[in-house]
Parts: sequence; structure tokens; C-alpha cells
Amino acid sequence: MKLIGYALAVAAAGSLAACASIGNPQRRVVGTAAMLSADGQPRGQATLVRVGERLDLEVNATGLPAGTLGIHLHAVGRCVPRDFSSAGGHLNPLGRQHGTMNPMGSHLGDLPNITVDRNGQGSLDVLLEGARERIMADIFDADGTALVIHAGPDDYRTDPAGNSGSRIACGVFTQVR
Repeated sequence: MKLIGYALAVAAAGSLAACASIGNPQRRVVGTAAMLSADGQPRGQATLVRVGERLDLEVNATGLPAGTLGIHLHAVGRCVPRDFSSAGGHLNPLGRQHGTMNPMGSHLGDLPNITVDRNGQGSLDVLLEGARERIMADIFDADGTALVIHAGPDDYRTDPAGNSGSRIACGVFTQVR
């Protein structure tokens, strides 16, 4: 009987701990970017979320071609249509090469590909590697940072951009305080 009581007490404590994580007070939006196509049409939203000492990037994209597409943080917070070249190269504050499969890589701008379904919808949720405060300083520096979605997949190794093709959507991060 004591064993059953102990098991119930442990189960109750676990349930309370799980409930406490709902609406996590450590989870806070610190940046957002509205994604637009070259013709100015909405293509989704990107959100930077602080969760404790880490920084997550959440992307919800819409109206994109189906398939696997490269997506990167770019060094300049400017998204001038048609080609979004104003966003510069990938965000690379430590001067590394491109690609998680490149023995000399990777840099802060490298992200996993986003998969877009036949309805043009895609999402990505990724932990940004490194110290949160350093990443925040790099993203919200004087010239800002853009998030760019490309027309093709990133091969994760070709420097400087992973052979991911033209830029089809872009958004500039704005810091949320």
C-alpha cells in the first residue's frame, strides 16, 4: 500500500512539473521578420525565441514552390526586390566556410533546409548554435540581419552559399524588447 501511495505521489509531482512548463515563462520572443516575395507578397513569418539560455529560430512559410529549399541568415538587414542581393552574403561573424558538411564550416547563417509541401506551406524550428548573447549581438548589429529563402536546396558543403539558387523570399529581423 505504501508503494502505491509513493508511486501516486511521484506521478502527481511529475504532472505538476509538466503543467509548470506549459506557457513557459522562460520562453520569450526577441525578434520577428515578415517574409516577402520579390513582388511584395507575404511569404510567412520568422520568429527568434529565447528559451532559457538558448535561441531558437521558428519559421512558418507560405506561398512557396513545393520541395526542399535552402534558407539562411544573411549579413545585412535589407530586402530590396527583385533579387534580394541587398541582404549580402550569409551571416558569418567568425569568418568560417559554408556548410555543416564542409570540414571548414559552418557559419551562423547556415540553417537546415526547409521542406515545403504541395500547398506551399513549410516550417522550420532550429536551435541556433552558440552563446545566446553573442548570436543576438550578431543578428541585431548595426546593419541588421535578413532571413532569405532560396529556390533550391542547400547542399551543406559548397562555399559560399551551398548551391541553393536564387533568392525567392526575404525578411528583415526586428528586435522585440
